[in-house]
This record gives sequence, structure tokens and C-alpha cells, in this order.
Amino acid sequence: MELAHSLLLNEEACNQLGEVQKAEFIFDWLRYLEKLLLATSRGDVKEKQKTLVEQLLSLLNSSPGPPTRKLLAKNLGILYGIGDTFSVYETIDKCNDLIRSKDDSPSYLPTKLAAVVCLGSLYKKLGRILSNTFTETVGNILKAMKSAESQGRYEIMLSLQNILKGLGAAATPCHRDIYKAARSCLTDRSMAVRCAAAKCLFELQNEASFMWSTDLDSVATLCFKSFEGSNYDVRISVSKLLGTVLAKAIISKHPGAAASRQSIRRVSLEEVLELLGTGFLRGSSGFLRASGDMLKGTSSVSRDVRVGITQAYVVFISTLGGAWLEKNFAAILSHMLSLVSQLHPKVTQAQADAVCSRRCVSFILRATIGGLLGEKAQIAAAKDICQAIWKLKKVVDAVMCDGNLETRLGSTDVAASQHMLVCALQELGNLIHGLGTTAAPLLQDSSTGVLDSVISVILHPSISVQLTAAWCLHCIAVALPSYLTPLLDRCLERLTVLRSSPEAVTGFSFAVAALLGAVKHCPLGIPHGKGKIILTLAEDLLCSATQNSRLSAQRTQAGWLLIAALMTLGPAVVSHHLARVLLLWKCVFPVSPKDLETEKSRGDSFTWQVTLEGRAGALCAIKSFVSHCGDLLTEEVIQRLLPPLPCGVDLLTRLSSIIKTYGSPLKTPSVVYRQRLYELLILLPPETYEGHLCAILKELAADLTGPDIQVAASTFLLPPLCHQDDLLLLSPLLQETDHRFIEEQLLLSNGIACGSLEYDPYSIYEKDVGGDSVPKPLPPTLSVISSAIKLFGVVCAHVGEAQRLLTLEQLLDSIKHTKGARQQVVQLHVIASVSSFLKYVAGSKGSLGPEEMRRPALALVTGALESPNPLVRCAAAEAWARLAQVVDDGPFTASLAQVSFDKLKSARDVVTRTGHSLALGSLHRHLGGISSQHLNSCVGILYTLSQDSTSPDVQTWALHSLSLIIDSAGPLYYPHVEPTLSLIIMLLLNVPPTHAEVHQSLGRCLNALITTLGPELQGNSTSVSTLRTSCLLGCAVMQDNPDCLVQAQAISCLQQLHMFAPRHVNLSSLVSCLCEILLDNSVLVNLCSPYLLLRRAVLACLRQLVQREAAEVSEHAVTLAKDSREELTPDANIREVGLEGALLILLDKETDQRLCHDIKETLNHMLTSMAVDKLSFWLKLCKDVLAASADFTAVTCVDTMQEEEGDKGDDASVLTTGRDDRSRPFTSPRWATRVFAADCVCRVINQCESAHCAHFDVALAQEMKKRDSRSDFLVLHLADLIRMAFMAATDHSDQLRLSGLQTLLIVIRRFATIPEPEFPGHVILEQYQANVGAALRPAFTSETAPDVTAKACQVCSAWIASGVVSDLNDLRRVHHLLVSSLTKIQAGKEALSHLYNESASTMEILAVLKAWAEVYIIAVERHKNNKQPLKTASCPEESGRNGSDSSPGLLDLVHTDLGTLSRLWLAALQDFALLTLPSEFASQLPTEGGAFYTAETSENAKLHYNNSWALILHATALWLTSTGFVVADPDEGASNLSRPVTPTSMCQGSSSGAIAKSPEDVYSDRFHLILGISVEFLCSLRSDATMESITACLHALQALLDVPWPRSKIGSDQALGIELLNVLHRVILTRESPSIQLASLEVVRQIICAAQEHVKEKRRSAEVDDGAAEKETLPEFGEGKDTGGLVPGKSLVFATLELCVCILVRQLPELNPKLTGSPGIKATKPQMLSEDGSRLVSAALVILSELPAVCSPEDGTHQELDEVSLLTAITVFILSTSPEVTIIPCLQKRCIEKFKVTLEIKDAMVQIKTYQLLLSIFQYPNPAVSYPYIYSLVSSIVEKLQEIDKKNPEDTAELQIFQEGIKVLEALVTIAEEQHRSQLVACLLPILISFLLDENALGSATSIMRNLHDFALQNLMQIGPQYSSVFKSVMASSPSLKARLEAAIKGNQESVKVGTPTSKHTKHPGKNSSIQLKTSFL
Repeated sequence: MELAHSLLLNEEACNQLGEVQKAEFIFDWLRYLEKLLLATSRGDVKEKQKTLVEQLLSLLNSSPGPPTRKLLAKNLGILYGIGDTFSVYETIDKCNDLIRSKDDSPSYLPTKLAAVVCLGSLYKKLGRILSNTFTETVGNILKAMKSAESQGRYEIMLSLQNILKGLGAAATPCHRDIYKAARSCLTDRSMAVRCAAAKCLFELQNEASFMWSTDLDSVATLCFKSFEGSNYDVRISVSKLLGTVLAKAIISKHPGAAASRQSIRRVSLEEVLELLGTGFLRGSSGFLRASGDMLKGTSSVSRDVRVGITQAYVVFISTLGGAWLEKNFAAILSHMLSLVSQLHPKVTQAQADAVCSRRCVSFILRATIGGLLGEKAQIAAAKDICQAIWKLKKVVDAVMCDGNLETRLGSTDVAASQHMLVCALQELGNLIHGLGTTAAPLLQDSSTGVLDSVISVILHPSISVQLTAAWCLHCIAVALPSYLTPLLDRCLERLTVLRSSPEAVTGFSFAVAALLGAVKHCPLGIPHGKGKIILTLAEDLLCSATQNSRLSAQRTQAGWLLIAALMTLGPAVVSHHLARVLLLWKCVFPVSPKDLETEKSRGDSFTWQVTLEGRAGALCAIKSFVSHCGDLLTEEVIQRLLPPLPCGVDLLTRLSSIIKTYGSPLKTPSVVYRQRLYELLILLPPETYEGHLCAILKELAADLTGPDIQVAASTFLLPPLCHQDDLLLLSPLLQETDHRFIEEQLLLSNGIACGSLEYDPYSIYEKDVGGDSVPKPLPPTLSVISSAIKLFGVVCAHVGEAQRLLTLEQLLDSIKHTKGARQQVVQLHVIASVSSFLKYVAGSKGSLGPEEMRRPALALVTGALESPNPLVRCAAAEAWARLAQVVDDGPFTASLAQVSFDKLKSARDVVTRTGHSLALGSLHRHLGGISSQHLNSCVGILYTLSQDSTSPDVQTWALHSLSLIIDSAGPLYYPHVEPTLSLIIMLLLNVPPTHAEVHQSLGRCLNALITTLGPELQGNSTSVSTLRTSCLLGCAVMQDNPDCLVQAQAISCLQQLHMFAPRHVNLSSLVSCLCEILLDNSVLVNLCSPYLLLRRAVLACLRQLVQREAAEVSEHAVTLAKDSREELTPDANIREVGLEGALLILLDKETDQRLCHDIKETLNHMLTSMAVDKLSFWLKLCKDVLAASADFTAVTCVDTMQEEEGDKGDDASVLTTGRDDRSRPFTSPRWATRVFAADCVCRVINQCESAHCAHFDVALAQEMKKRDSRSDFLVLHLADLIRMAFMAATDHSDQLRLSGLQTLLIVIRRFATIPEPEFPGHVILEQYQANVGAALRPAFTSETAPDVTAKACQVCSAWIASGVVSDLNDLRRVHHLLVSSLTKIQAGKEALSHLYNESASTMEILAVLKAWAEVYIIAVERHKNNKQPLKTASCPEESGRNGSDSSPGLLDLVHTDLGTLSRLWLAALQDFALLTLPSEFASQLPTEGGAFYTAETSENAKLHYNNSWALILHATALWLTSTGFVVADPDEGASNLSRPVTPTSMCQGSSSGAIAKSPEDVYSDRFHLILGISVEFLCSLRSDATMESITACLHALQALLDVPWPRSKIGSDQALGIELLNVLHRVILTRESPSIQLASLEVVRQIICAAQEHVKEKRRSAEVDDGAAEKETLPEFGEGKDTGGLVPGKSLVFATLELCVCILVRQLPELNPKLTGSPGIKATKPQMLSEDGSRLVSAALVILSELPAVCSPEDGTHQELDEVSLLTAITVFILSTSPEVTIIPCLQKRCIEKFKVTLEIKDAMVQIKTYQLLLSIFQYPNPAVSYPYIYSLVSSIVEKLQEIDKKNPEDTAELQIFQEGIKVLEALVTIAEEQHRSQLVACLLPILISFLLDENALGSATSIMRNLHDFALQNLMQIGPQYSSVFKSVMASSPSLKARLEAAIKGNQESVKVGTPTSKHTKHPGKNSSIQLKTSFL
């Protein structure tokens, strides 16, 4: 392929290649050429232009494939655009000649088409230069079109589009001709030609003004015709054309003189709407014929026309834009509603048609109002819709007042209003749902009366209006949860009052059910008591149903509907009412079959209708119970559910005879009854209805093959049974698109309605599958079939084998015995049931049964595989594979594959070939690679089929099947990779673009191949690089394909390639391709490509790219935007806002959930990797989004409170700049987008935390900014962060307020301690007090939701606790907010609002208490720190700020409320303790609940208690310690003090007369409460326990043990102490955090102190008691003696030792002999301890040192402190610790003192050891450490040694003392500096000489003295020669010493002949006598 990369085509290389490679080579060269031409200089191009043109034209003649001809044409255009243009006319003539050629053979066709394409490209590129030749060219092309086939017509249309684009206004002469030609193509039988014609006309209307003036009507009619029989692509293209032309007609200005020759008329909006409306109502047939048909009653507008026109409406309005829509909204709304009103009786004559038309109108309203308008405009639109509803209601009221019932219901006005009302209500609901809590002002506006209007319509006589009104209320409740309870109350009240009106009973029961369905979307819920009210009302309705026949049906339905809806509230509510529901259920059915028999003979048609309605309702209620309350389905409950079931099944079998008896009015009720029973049975385990399986199976078989079913709804029944991937083969309608809501109708034949709410009122409380849109249940006749199919699968798998066989054979027969359309319906149902059965069996790992079962099953599936309906074939292929899976027998599977092989070899028809090729793929998918031999034959057959160009369908299915095989074969497929790849490339280069479905299958094959090759694609071998090049080439071909789904395939292939071989994918071209798709076609509703699947593919790819290379992707996108020649869309300007901003805009416009999720993920990845580097950019983006729709009044109010004038101006400017719309990329983003932006701000702060520290340091940031202006730091943007948090926190949207408060909280926590460099002693946040206060204030108003208030409390406490504000008066603003909440919650659970569930008030109360707890804890901490001077502040300013002035203040602030708080805190803790009890104690809990929760909502309340108990516990412990457990709190009167705080006594005064408890008991209760909660929590730490909770809990224990009384409790209760120690041991083992371990050790220390105090106390009292007795007889207290040693489990000391050793061994593993001594472990160098490690070790050692005091004294001597050990420890400390520690004066002084004292101790051992230790200290290399010891201690040592002279040593110990002392002095001599050494020697010599003995004494001396003498002499002999000068001078100055020495030597010589050495020494006495003896000085 490298040879292809040259400017000229390498013909030599090209001619050597085979056919396929040659095509590939040429395409690759053309791709390369396109890039090269743009990069080559003009001169070089001109030089080779002639040869190039020749080469390109010769390629033209070699019949190039579609992608090649497109590229070839593009290159010709570029070449002439850059080079000379004089030869272009020749080229054009050549092309024209090729087109004129009379050769009609298929082989010549590609050349003709290539010539057409080249002409288009040349004119597009060169435009007006060629204007003199174009009439001839156009004429020639149009002439050719007359005889062209579809491919030719397709290419000609696109070529004309290009010619028009290039020539612009110059093409006017040919406009009419082109228009004429395109008109005929717009209704062509080929869909691709229609699309091309629409594109051509779209280009034409830019210049041809007649299209939107004189010919407007005919253009519209033409488009309507084009919609007939169209597909999705045609509808999109033609609707774009029609919508744009109509929009042009309205906005076109009167053109200038140039065009004035043509008469142009202005068209009014009314006319355009009239035009579209006519098409919508009468179709494309024109007026005359339509009116004739209408008279006959035969005409009906085909659905595809209506759907096309619907899309055109949307394009029309979107093109005119949001601002235009705002102005003209009233006109548009009334027109839309009039479309469904009965002024046009035709549209709504049939229910089915009405439903479809309503859908279309709803779609238009949703797409325009929802897509184009900002929130303010949407609120205005909602008001208009309300006005419309009021008007319609008045009309209905007028008719309803008419007394005559007959005229009422038949009235056209009522019927007309119903569909209009449905559309209006549905849009109103959707609007408010989308607005969320931002719609609050709309609902508060009394002039509009939204709620009143909706509720008033509930009484409308039409059931569909009632249901939609109920649904609208549901939407309002979900959007604004505060309205849920009031609405529920209002509807319940109306239902009770108006229970005698049938409309009211029906309507309000719908409303209540819809509102109950909303509860699950509202986390705050509804009050628990509502369940009881609703159930009572339902019972009442059911009981009174029989009293009045006019109301029986309505009351029965209403009663059961309410019960069914109640079940959605879940087990917590239902469990309380279950018994009553089960009783009602039991009464609905007769007790025995006999009763059923007698019942059958009684009654009439009406009573049976009511009975069936009631039983169906009961079944539905139980189904709702089973699906929503699974937790309650115990064995016992199931047993109570079962009894009525047999009777229900029995009734099922008799329905047909009942219908025969009582006539057809019972048909619908009986179908509904069937469906309800089936639905319930599907949910119940099959064991529960075992006895009735056969009866049910018979009924199901009859249902599925019965004679009365005429409609085939395969599109609804089969997709769930097919494999999702296979559905891609079928019409794109089955795939997800933006128009799914309306396109769905086209899947059904004209007679069937699409789903709508009125078909099943019970669906109103169910959560809709498709997100927030209204539920769309299918008509009962369809849904009963789909339930029957599901149930058939279950039942058939559970019946006996004989019965199963019989059933399958019956089904087979039923297909044989029917004919025609009827047979297709039966076959459809049968294959669906069999598929369902096989799916169930395969899913439950069952088996098919005996061999004879295989035959009928196989026959059924084989028949379906050859069905004309492609969906049936898909389902059959899946069933085929499942059959093999279920039989699970190798030979059988092989035989199945063989059947397909044989069929494929012999059959010629499309149906068989497609069905069996898919069957092969499906077999492989379910069973993996079957065998390599099979694989070869499969691949061989599919290769052949995929090249069958006569049938694109066969190609599509075969290739799809091949992709499945590639996927499932995995590595086994390697041998086939190369041939498959070349097949794919060949087809991609040759299949015409009109067959998009073949290209889609090719894309799936390529994708599967890339996945199979995987990471091997990175390889460098030639074979791999050839494969890789082919893959990239394939992607390039698909990227150029006009079909969006093929482009989506290309993108996902490139995504795979990028994953496996990132270096080989050109990132910049991929990113630019993605951005172009995303920001294309901005005229449509969405910013981007109209294809949802393509947008999804683009975002999935982007998301993967930014995970690796976010920065590169972002840069490429911006570069693309800057380079793009033509302006990209004005909507999303990447140049300004970057890719990130474009994605944010897209997020705001996009509605698809999956896409939005991908956009968010992509942005998150980009933020994570780039936020720190592009800080200003990200913050500006978020700020733009948040400010774009901020309420300006709210923002400006802060500025008036700003203290600094400087800020004021700044703020004002920030607020006004936002007003100019043009400068702002974001126009009124939705609240969800703003919430995302606020979350992004939090993420940016988090990212900065892990980056440079300057982000949180003003001075450093400013300094670094000076050095490099490009650097950017978060702290410099603090004002923006605060402003964004403020804007979000004060918004209308509750979600945004929560995000804003969260942002504020993070900002406070991160920036609280950062000092302000300009004002020392202040922090940077101080200047924003006003903003913080203003952001918090709105959250404390009475109408704020509890979750917002709870969050705000958290921010308040964080703000107060942060210490930013030191002035009490400033703090009071925020403090006041907390005080107000405290007042509000004092009344306990009774006082708070009844709008939400009780657990919501629990949440709010606990949030307030937790906030106060946090503030109190901080206040106490600061108070403590101020008392102690040793406060280590993080910086000097801070200690000044938190200095004495502020701290007592904070405690004073809290102090006033402490009495109340402590009461509430204790009550909350007591609640928490009750809630944490295990479930077996449930019966002992108080029935009315606790202080702050009710018994029924205890489950929900637990969560809130879990979040807040820890801080409350800590605060309570601190409060109890502050009162010391002794003083009564001033606010708690004596009576209060003497009672425990129980939930009942908590809120009442002292008059309650509880039994008085002594203060001791009260303390004891409180003490055990705190201790119990802590131990319970700490002993079983769950993995989700937060660090905050554990720390708070340990701090609470510390606080508790700070005061004597609790310590005495623990000290006196040994078991309690041991338990606590064991719990702490577990905490230390399971939590690694040093702070938690240190806190635990502190508690351990306190427990040991408590034990010590206890021991001391016992000793003291024993002394006092024994008074005069002798000391010795006192009992010994403490552990050890009386307990028989330290017994594990019973000993406090043992537990402590365990814990401390655990800490020590963890920090110092070398302590553990097992670890260090075992042979396998090498002794490593001991590691330095970390700072935390050192703290832990020292804490553990402190505890160990305290332990002896708790033990009993065994022996008095051991109580003495062992001096030697202590000194040894000190020495080790001095020698091993770093000098900066050991030279601290106070430490050093104490150590020296210790040594001095020890030197005085008489004990010889101590002295010897002391000398040895000092020796090691003196020799320490660092003089800073050793010198102070030398200076301080040497004089004492010398004195000691001189004493020995006077007192001779008597034993070896004393001798040793002397020897050690001398060693010390000698060592000193060697250490001393030169100038001091002589002095030291002079001291040493006299001492040594004094021990010498003369010859007389030597004889009589003791051995000790003798040893001493020898030792001294020996040392003298060594010292003499070393320091001879000093020696001499000493001898000279002191004759007596000299004499003594000489005498000793002499004596020695006599006793031992030493001789020479001594004489040597004595020769030098007194050489230098200048040194005086300094002994006295020392």
C-alpha cells in the first residue's frame, strides 16, 4: 500500500495486482491524493496536472465503484481548483460524451455514473467559472435521466444538487427544468431516489424563490405525495425540505429589483398552517377527490403521510426558532389542537385514528415547546395551554348543563373537546415535569389556576380526558413534591363528597391512583396515614357498589384501582393493611366450583359486566401486590393468596359459554379478565397453580389460535423474543430514533391503534418503561395475546410430557387447517408461543423432554423460518438455536445445521435463503463454534450468498449471519480472516449506496473482525499491517457513505481500532469527523445529526477517546473549528466554548437518557484530566451556564450588603454582562444542565486538591502568577466560586439549590483556613460573609423542602465551625438561622409539616440537631484551647484570630440553647438506640415510635439517624462532662433531672408526674446510653461506617472518661472495662487510619487511669477502715495476686497488653521474635518510624508504663524504680534519637541531673553501670550531644576517684568502679581538643599514681590492692610515652609523686622483672615545668 502514496498513480504496481487488490490500491491512492493536493504547492500541481488529469480520466473509464467514483470526482474538482482551469472544458465535454453514449450494458453503467458524479463535483468546486457551459450540461443530464434506472436517477439528483450549490444564483435559467425533473423523482418508487430528489430540491429552494411563493401549494402537495409509502429516511429528508420551504415563505423579505420581475406574494402564517393542516387531515389526495371519498366514507389518510407531515411541522417551527415560537405560540397552539378537534370528523371517527392523530400533535408540541423554548418561555406556554383548557371546559359545561342525557353524550362539542383536551393536558403535564421545581411560580400564580383547571376537567364525560388529567396531576406531583399530599387530599375529599356521580368516582379514582404512582418518584414521600384513608375509602366503594346500579361498575373499578395503586407504596405501608386486602380478595370469587355453576345461571348481561370488572380489578390489585411488595410474600401470605385462584381459572374456562348466553357486551370485559388473570399467573411461581396447568394450557392454545383474532401485531409480539442484534436487519422503525413516539404507529396495520392510556386505566400508576412520557398500554385484544404468549412458555414447560406433546401437535395442526391472512396470524402466534416456551426452558436450564417432542417443535420452527414476514423469520432463527440448546445433543445440532445447508444449496427464493442463513448464525451464537468443519462450510455458503447482487436482502442477511459467526468463533476464525476482509472491502467498494442495509451488515462484519483480531492489530508484521490498512480503508469507505447508520458503524469500528491499535488511528481526522456529525444540521430540533443511533455512536467513541487523550481531542476540535472554511453552526461555536462547551450545549438540548449519560461521562473525563490546566476555561463555562438563567433580582441583592466598595462595582459588572444574548453561548439552559455545571464546579475543586498547593495559598498563587502569567490557581477565582454557589443555592430548582449548597459547603471546608496576605490575622473567606448568609437564608423559609433545609443546616454549622468569622455580631446572622430551626423542631415530630412522609421531618430535625452538635463540639474545643497556652496554630495569624476574644463567644452563643439542645440530643440518641436493636426485640419497642420518628416509618428513619447520631453522641458526651454528671443543668428543672428522658416525657413539662428517679439513676442511664451506643457501633463496624462516625464515637468516649464519675463506673466494673478494651482492640485491627488508632489508645489510657483510681480508692478506704491496724496486714489490691495471675478474658491488664503489643508489633515488626527469628525471613535494617508511627508507639508505651499501678504488688523491692534500666533507656534515647531532640535544654538538663544523682548512689553495681553508660555517651561523635554531659559530669567523676585514694577498695566491685572510672577519664583524654588534653592528663596522673604501692606495701597488700596497683601501673606505662611532655612537667612539679612512682616501679621490678620499659619512662621527668597542677581546680 505504501506504493499508493504518491502524487501520480503508480500504474506499474497497480497493474500487477488482482481485481480486488487493484480496486483497493486505486481507492487508497485517491484518498492519499486528496490530502496531498491540498498540501502541495500550486506550481508542483500545475507541473503534473496534465498527467494527473489523464490518469483520473482513464480511471473514469475503468468502471469505478461508488466510493471510488465519488473520491475521483472530488479529486478532479480539487485539482482544477488549485491548478489551471483551461483544460476543464475538455474534461466536461468528455464526461458529457460518456453520458450521451448509447451503450446500455450493465458493465458500462459505472462509467456513466462516474461521469455524472464528476460533473457535479466540478461545478460544485469551480462554480461560476463554468457558467457558460452549464445549460448544455444540465440539459444533457436531464435527458439521460429519462432512460436511467434507479441508481442513475439517484446519482443524477445528487449531481444536480452539487451543480446548483456551485453555481448559486447563476443557475436560474435551469431552475424550472431541474424542478420538474426533481418533482418526478420525489415520488419515485426507489426510496433512495426520493431522498436524493429531496436534497436536490432543498438546494434549489435556496435560489428558486418560486418554490416558496407561487408554487408553494404544489410543492406541499408534492411532498405529501412523497410521504406515501415512504420510509424513515424519506420522511426525514422530505420533511426537512417541506418545513424549510414553508418557513422561508413566511420570513422571506420582498426581494430587490433583480427578482421583481417574478411576482412574489407574501404568505401568512395562517395560510401555511392551513396548508399543512389540510395535508394532515385529508392526506395527499387533493381536495376534490378527498371530499368525494369523504361522502362515501371510504377515504383514510395513510399513516406515513400523517407522520411525515408531523415531522414537517417540527422542522417548520424549529427553522423559525424559539423566539418566533414564543411570539406566535397562541396561534400555533390553537392550530395544533384544532387538528384533533372534531371539526374534521374524519380524523377522529375511529378510535385508532384518533389515538394516532393525538400522538402526532403531542409530538409536535413536545418537540417544539420542549426543544426550543427556555424555562421562562415554557412557563408562559404553560399559561397559554391552561387558558385553552379553561375555554374547552366552558364548552363542555354548557353542554353538560343540558338536562337530556342523550344529547349530552352524543354532542359533537363534547366529543370534539375530548381529543383537544387530551393533547393539551398531556403537554401541560410534560412541560411541568420537565420544569421540575422551577415551575413553582407557575403553580403559585392564582390568575392562571393550573391546578384548578386540571382538576375541573377530571369530571369530563370522556374517560380518556379523565385519565390524561390524572396523568397531568401525576406529572405535577413528580415535578413539585410539595404538591403531592395537598393534591391527594383534595382528590380524596372530592371522591368522598361526589361519590354519587359516576364521572366523579371514575375521574377522581384515576387521579388518586396517578398520584399514588408519583410517590415512588418523590423521595420525601407522603404521610404514612394516607394509606389507611385510601384503603378505607376503597373498601367503602366496593361495599356500596351494589347499592346503586347506576354506579356499580364505576365504584367497583374505582375501589380495586385504589387498592392496586396503594400497593405501589411498597412493603412499609402495605404490611399494615395486608389482612384487609386479603379479606377483600377472598370475597371476590365464589368459594367452590358449585357456587360458580349456580352463579352462572343468575344475573343478566349488566351484572356480569360488573362482576367481571370487579374480578379483573381484584386480579390486578393482587398482581400489583406481588410485583411491588415481594418482601411480604412469605409462605403464609402465599397460602392466603391461593384459595381464590382455582375459581378464577374455572371462570376462565367458562367465559365463552357466558358470552354466548349474555351476548357481545361481555366481550371486552372478558378479554380484560383473561389478560389480568394471565398477568397474575406469570408473576406467581408455577407451583402455586400446579393443579390447573392443563386447563390453563387449553385456554391459552384456544386464545392463540382462536377464530376471532384477525390482526397480526408481529411488531409488538416478536421483538422481545428475537435477539436484539437481529432486529437491526428489519425496518429501522424497530430501532430507537428521535421520532419513535410517532413512528411506532407505522409498525401496525392501519386498523390497529397504537398504545394509549384509555386502553388500560390500571397502567396509570405503573412506572412507564420509556422514561417520563405517558404510559402507552396496547388495546386489550393485543395485550391479552402478548400475556398469553408469555404464560404459554411457563405453563408448557411445567405440564406433563404427554400433554406438552399433544399441545405442540395441536398447534401444528391449527396452522395447517387455516389459509391466507388468517394462517399468517395463527403462525405468528404459534411461533411466538413456541419461542417463548423454548426461551423459558433454556433460561431455567430445563430439557425439551423425550425424542418424539423434537418432531413437532422442529416442524413448527422450520415452517416459520420460511414465513414471508421477516420478523417471524428472525424469531424462528432464534427459536431454532434455542431448540438446539434445549435438546443439547451434538448429532441433533449437526442435523439442524445440515437442514439449513441443504435448503441454502437448493432454494432460490429470497425468503428461504434469508431465513436459513440467519438460522446458521443464530446456531453459532448460542452454541459457540460448533466444529471447524461446520465453520468452513458455513463460511463458504455465506460467502456465496453475500455476493448475490441480484438480491440485496439475501446479501444483508448472509453478511449479518457471517458477523455472528465471526463473533462466536473467536480465535477459530483466524484462518478465514484474510479472505473475509477482502470480501468485505470488495463489497464496500462495489455495492451501490442505494442499498444502505447491505452496507450496515458489512459494517457489523468489519466490527466483528476487528474485535476478533483484537490487540494483534498493533503488530508490525506485513500480514498484520495489510489487515490493518484494509480495516482502516473499510472504515474510510463507510464514513463517506450517505447513510447515517453506516456512518455509525464506521465510527464504532474506528473506536474498536483506536482501542486495540491507538497509534494507527489518525486522531485529528477522527475527532473532526465526530465534531462535524455532532454539530451538523442545526436546523433540526437537535443540534446535530437527526439520527439518534449515529449520535450515540459518536458520543460513545468520544467518551473512549477522552479517557486516554482528553487534551489532544479538545485541541483537535478547536483547530478544526478555526480551520473550517464555512462557518459551522451558529448554535454551538467550538471556537468560543471549545468542545466542552459544545457538549454542554448538546447536553442541554438532548433528551435521550443514554446519550446524556455519555455526554456527562465524556465531560467528566475531560474535566478530570484537564480542569487543572484549563482552570479559567472550565470555571467560565460553568459560570456561563449557571449565570445564563440566574434570577438577576436574587443575585443583585447581595451586592448591597457587600462591605467593600470595590467589590460592588465588580459584582454589578458581572451581572450586567450576562444580559447581552449575543455574547453569551448559553441561552437559558435547563435546570438539569445547571445542576451538572454546579457538580462540575465541585469536581474542579476536588481536582485542584490533588494538584499544586498554590491552588489553596493566596500569597504563593499571586507570586507564581507574577512569574508566569499563564499559570492559574483556584484561590484566585474564589469570588467566582462563591458567586456560582450563591446563584445555584438561590435558584427556583430544588435540585440546583442542593447542588449550590453542596458547592458552598466544599468551598467553606477547603478555603476556611487560608489567610488573607493583605490583612494579617484575617482569612480570605471573611469578605464573603454577606454572600454566604444570603445564600443560606432562603433555605430556612417555611415553604422550603426539608431536604434543602437539612443541607443548609449542614452548611451553617460548617460556616460557624470553620472559624472564618470571629466577630459575634457577624456570626449571629447565620446563628440566627439555626436558632429559628431549633425553635421549629422543638415540638418534636408533631409540629413539622404534614406535606411529606414522617421520615422527612425526622431528617430535618436530625439535620438541625447534628448542625448544633457540630457547632457545640467546635465551641468546646476552642474554649479548651484558649485555656491552655500551648496551642499550636497552623499559622500565627490564625492563633491570633481564634484567640481569646472569639472563643468564649461561640460557647456563649450555644450556651443559651444548651438546655433545650441537650434534651433533644438525648432523645435522639435514645431513638437511635431503639432503632438499632435487633429485629427480635421489635415487640418491645414503643408502639407510637420515638421522639422523632413514628413506628410505621422506622425503616426510612433509620437512614437519617445513621447519618447524624455520631456527632450528636459526641456533643452529648461533652455536655454531660461539662456538667460533670453532678450539677443539674439550669434549664432542666429538678423534676426533669430526676426522670430519664423518654420519648413520652421529652416534650412535656414537669407536671407529667413520672416516678421520680434519683440523680444517680439518671446519670447511670445516660452513661449507659452513650456507652451502649458506642460499644454497639464499634464492636461491629460495617464497611460503610464513615471515618467521621468512628472518630466522633471515640471522641465521645474520651469526653465521657474525662470526668471522675464515669471513670469510677468503669473502674468499679472490671467486665465493662475489659469489654471496652476488646472492642477498641477490634477497631485498631480493622481500621488502618492513624488518627483512629491514636484516639482508641487515648480511650485505653483513660480506662487504665480509671482502674488505677479505683485501686487507689480501695487502698485508701481500706486504710481508713483498718485505722490502727499495721500496714503490713492490709489486703493487696490490684490484679495478679488475688486473681491468680492475669487470666485472659478476665484481666484488664491482659486485655491492655494484647492491644498495646498489637500496636507495637505493627509499627516495629522487628519486636516480634516469630517474625525476626524464623529462618525464612532475612533480618532487614529497621525502618525509620513515620511521625504517626512514633506517636502510636509512644502512646502504647505510656499505657504500658501505667499498667504496673493496676497490678498487685508481689514484692516491695520491685516497686522501686530500677535505676540502671532507667539510665540505660536514657542512654539509648540519647544515642539513637536525632540530635535536635536530645539537645533541647529542658530534656538535656533532666538527663544530666539523673546521671549526677545516680553517681551519688552507693550501690556498686549502679555505679559501674553508670560509668559504662557515660563512657558511651562521652564517645558520641556529635560534640553538641556529648560535651554538655562531659562539662557537667567530669568533675564529679574525678572527685569520686580521688575519694578512693582515701578509702581503699575492699572488694572486686569497688575495684571495678575504679577501673571503669579510669576508663572514662582515659577516653576523655583521647576525645579532648589539643589545648585541653594536657590539663586532663595532669588530672589523671596523680590519681593513678596514688594507687601505686611501694615494695614494702606490695608484699603485704590484699589481692584487691595488688590488682589496683597493677592496673594503675599498666595505665601509667601507656600514658607516659603518649603524652611525655605533660608527664615530665607533672613529675618535675611534684617531687612526692615522682618519688612514689619511682618506689612503685622499683618494687615492681623486684617482684616481677620488668626491666627496660620502666627505665625508658623515667628518663624524661620534668622537661617542661611550666604547667601548674590543676587538681584543686577540678
